[in-house]
Amino acid sequence: MSETARSRETGGDTGTGLPQRRTGHAFAHTPHRSDGRPPQTPRGVRQPGPGGRPGTIPPVPGRPATLLGELAVSALCAVLFALITWQVLVRGPLLSWDGRLSAALVRAVPDAVTEALSDLGNVPVTLPVLLLAAGYAVRRGNRRGAAAAVVAMALVPVLVVPVKAWTARPGPLEPWAAGYFPSGHTATAFVAYAGAALLLRPYAGRVWPAAAALVLTGATAAGLVLRGFHWPLDVLASLLMCTPLLLAVRRSCRGTRRSSG
Repeated sequence: MSETARSRETGGDTGTGLPQRRTGHAFAHTPHRSDGRPPQTPRGVRQPGPGGRPGTIPPVPGRPATLLGELAVSALCAVLFALITWQVLVRGPLLSWDGRLSAALVRAVPDAVTEALSDLGNVPVTLPVLLLAAGYAVRRGNRRGAAAAVVAMALVPVLVVPVKAWTARPGPLEPWAAGYFPSGHTATAFVAYAGAALLLRPYAGRVWPAAAALVLTGATAAGLVLRGFHWPLDVLASLLMCTPLLLAVRRSCRGTRRSSG
């Protein structure tokens, strides 16, 4: 019986060689471009799954990691705030360090200067700044961010006043008075100026609004400590308390498109 064409082709195969890849209909559907650029179809950007099978389109990066980061920062601020509050309540060793630092700083700068800096945290100064920024944001379509910033400002006395009454900490220059922890002026300045910067960032860029908020908040905090209106821990506690509020405002402002008009 004569050999067929197929048997003659395979007759010399000993079975020890590796199978050769054949290009046939199984690979005919893979898209190619004559100019060498990658294909624009979804199959061309998919990641291979186990066993070389086509996988799924990669997820949008950044959002879960950003949320986890914000939650981690908020949790850290809460822990540090609780630790400082506990030290104030039990008159712990942290207060002795706070007292020595305050004694070294108080009256180091003329009172006229430090009082002017402290006034930057007054509500008649801070509230118009935030409201103007919120109104501008509403006009540009960022109603959600504006509402979040105003709510954060309204929450400042709700958070600060009960803690002041609970801790009843005396002031550096007024040991007979109580209710200095945390600093209400620092909290007001931080939320107002940083909140305004977050609202203006999509339209004015990130640099100068953030720099202005940092300078104004820092000047307020420095004036309060240097004048003897607050202990350094009072100021630090207010910054820790208000950071989660501002992270919520930042999240509400995220996704706002920068307007060209």
